[in-house]
Amino acid sequence: MAKKKLTKEVYLKWYEDMLFWRKFEDMTSALYIQQKIRGFLHLYNGQEAVLAGSLLAMEAGDKMITAYRNHVQPIGLGVDPRKIMAELLGKVDGTSRGKGGSMHMFSKEHNFFGGHGIVGGQIPLGAGMAFADKYLGKSHVTLCYMGDGAVRQGSLHETFNMAMLWKLPVVFIVENNGYAMGTSVERTANHTDIYKLGLGYEMPCAPVEGMDPAVVYDAVYEAVERARRGEGPSFLEIRTYRYKGHSMSDAQHYRTKDEVAEYQKIDPIYTAKDMIFKKKWATEAELEAIDVRVKELVAECVDFAEKSPYPDAEELWQHVYVDEDYPFITE
Repeated sequence: MAKKKLTKEVYLKWYEDMLFWRKFEDMTSALYIQQKIRGFLHLYNGQEAVLAGSLLAMEAGDKMITAYRNHVQPIGLGVDPRKIMAELLGKVDGTSRGKGGSMHMFSKEHNFFGGHGIVGGQIPLGAGMAFADKYLGKSHVTLCYMGDGAVRQGSLHETFNMAMLWKLPVVFIVENNGYAMGTSVERTANHTDIYKLGLGYEMPCAPVEGMDPAVVYDAVYEAVERARRGEGPSFLEIRTYRYKGHSMSDAQHYRTKDEVAEYQKIDPIYTAKDMIFKKKWATEAELEAIDVRVKELVAECVDFAEKSPYPDAEELWQHVYVDEDYPFITE
């Protein structure tokens, strides 16, 4: 696929998408405080450029898998955000009929395969998905995301070894937001350059500035195209930042307000907005119209979710096992 130009249309979409993801997450936070969302809730605020840049590098048929900070990824891939909100509220019109919740979003139709609560559990699965595409002779690429805490799992090293040995079409991406839950990267290993883990496997690897979607796009595009050419996996350390705690229960005693404020100066939403104004691609009034549209859509998502019923008790026994005649491998 030829590299895309970063046009007016791209930046306006980035701005609207990232703003919507931010407002969507802000609303889930409010609903959690109202106890309308239960369990755990991990917000993506601040990391939007990682997803925005990655999506532009993907082609139809490419797949995505990630950890439990996973509300907005399926939305970016085309899943109805109303269904995501319904899933968060545990309602029957959710993507998993209300039985998956915050940490287990999924959409086979849109090639989004989770949403995984086990730290690092998605890493070998991402390689497995890539293996399936290679085995079936398809030209698709899998993007496998993880947090900086997950790179300390042994499964990452086993997966890296196999992925390089078999030249699998997968791009491993660590969203390094600085803290594994509340533990800084400096306290979990004797090095802070996570991308260098790829060197031990002779896997192409690099650090990436993660607060600018244009920079993310350049790096992910190069890695995706390498995989699509049959040259195997890459490992990108995309250095980003989360403005909220690890989860809603995180008091964030491990960092200062000044640190958060410094990163807010390079907020990806405002980075996109500044470029739009610099290029004179839209007026203040036009962006305000986008803001209004975003708020209306968020409100629509909440209304849809709250009107959706809870699943019936007997649904507890449904979708536990696959049907005997389910085709495990389909063309």
